[in-house]
Amino acid sequence: MNYQLYLVTNRYHFSDDQFLNKIDQACAAGVTLVQLREKEVTTRRYYELARKVKIITDYYHLPLIIDDRIDICQAIDAAGVHIGDAELPVTIARRILGTHKILGVSAKTPAAAQAAMRAGADYLGVGAIYPTTTKVITQLTSIDTLIAITNTVTIPVVAIGGITDQRLVDLNGIKLAGVAMISEIMQAENITAKVKTLKRHLKEVGH
Repeated sequence: MNYQLYLVTNRYHFSDDQFLNKIDQACAAGVTLVQLREKEVTTRRYYELARKVKIITDYYHLPLIIDDRIDICQAIDAAGVHIGDAELPVTIARRILGTHKILGVSAKTPAAAQAAMRAGADYLGVGAIYPTTTKVITQLTSIDTLIAITNTVTIPVVAIGGITDQRLVDLNGIKLAGVAMISEIMQAENITAKVKTLKRHLKEVGH
């Protein structure tokens, strides 16, 4: 798995065609992983969107992760699912998914990170590192806590939350597998140029 530049989607005000086109552009430009995140839609709507997004990620041979919904992940045969504190316990999620699917887990403390790793998480999403503009309500996680988590687990750690191109330097030297971005990519005026710049700058800071 390549977690270097992890796109987490948000539809904002986009039409479905605009939304899918932005994902397509990001995949073509070099994001390494896509997570479809939908918080306020019906199960049928989530399924239909996921099916369309998977056509894109399959074309570019990229893994598609489904946020929260194990049923949607299984229904479209996505690569895996990402769960947070409000979802099923990690052990139960792993039991349902089996060993062949990727299981990402959100963690905000070293203790929670260790527990998730022991319970079967494949990778951890840690954040929000900075304030975000998405509707997802979350508390901030300090850089010191992020470092502590990376030092206490042996599975990949991805930083998420308000991360921008200009803030990548703050993550220099931290043992991250990658960074997850939402608005920085989804709302970029030129997604292709943005992704290519992010990839270059990630290499410059050692990620």
